[in-house]
Parts: sequence; structure tokens; C-alpha cells
Amino acid sequence: MSKKKEEVKKEVTEELVEDVQSIEDELADARQEIAALKEENLRDRADLENWRKRMLRDKEDSIRFANERLIADLLGPLDDFERAIEAAEEAQDFSKVHDGVVLVSEQIYSTLQKNWGLERIEAVGKEFDPNEHEAYQVVEDENLEHETVLEEYVTGYKLHGRVLRPSKVKVGRPAI
Repeated sequence: MSKKKEEVKKEVTEELVEDVQSIEDELADARQEIAALKEENLRDRADLENWRKRMLRDKEDSIRFANERLIADLLGPLDDFERAIEAAEEAQDFSKVHDGVVLVSEQIYSTLQKNWGLERIEAVGKEFDPNEHEAYQVVEDENLEHETVLEEYVTGYKLHGRVLRPSKVKVGRPAI
């Protein structure tokens, strides 16, 4: 019997050794998988941080260069202003200077309107609209049926339909 006990003991020991070896192998595999996942996690975090920095840099560049096209569009009229100043200094003809300044002003407005969506707010003769007009002066006029803009002190503008700057106006209102 003791031989049988020894065989059983040996078998149990061998099974235990195999089980322990299997568990150790699984543990080693799990440790390798954990190490690989940690490394992958670190790479992903580094990639995410690099992406965040790149997005921040791209946003800063977008803000810094947002007006690049606008400025490029205005360089031509700026050059024309310089030419008008030079011509005025040489000719001393103020009517030509006036005409040159008017031309450049029209060129700037046309560029801003065509390329950037700027539009003037029509004011004089229109019904007063507090969304588009800012009343600087109000006078009573018995000939009026409703509040009407009589005079424009400062031109108002819209950008893509949104009021950028209201017109500063003199308003006539019906006499009470």
C-alpha cells in the first residue's frame, strides 16, 4: 500500500506541479499583456497630447491669420492711397486729391461688400429701427406719420446681415 500511496502522491504532486506551471505561465502571459497594454496606453496618451497641442497650435494660427485675405484685399486700396498722397504733394490740385480719395473709398467698400459680405445700412428717409439705427437727436415734425430718419451722422454697416455698427442718426417723430 505504501507503494500505491507513493504513486498517488507522485501523481498528485505532478498534477500540482503542472497546475502551478500552468498558473505561472498564465501569470507570465497576463503580466506581458498588462505591460503591452500599459505601453499602448502611454502611446495613446502621448498621441492624444500631441493631437491636443497640434489643435491648439492650428487654432492659434487660424486666429492669427484669420484676416489674411481681408488684409490682402485692402493692400490695393492702400497702395492707391499712397499714390493719391504722392500726386497731391506734386500737383497741389485738391480736386484731383478729392477724386482720388473718393475712388479709393469706393474701391474699399466694393471689396468689403463683394468679398466679405459688408453692406451699408440705408437710413435717411427710412422708418427708424432701433436694431439698425442709434438716435443721436430726436425732433418733432407734424408732417410725419411715424418715426423717420431725417439725417445720418455716421453710416451703419451689416456683416452678412448682422448689424456690425448701427447708423447714428437724427430721428423725426410725429408731433403729439
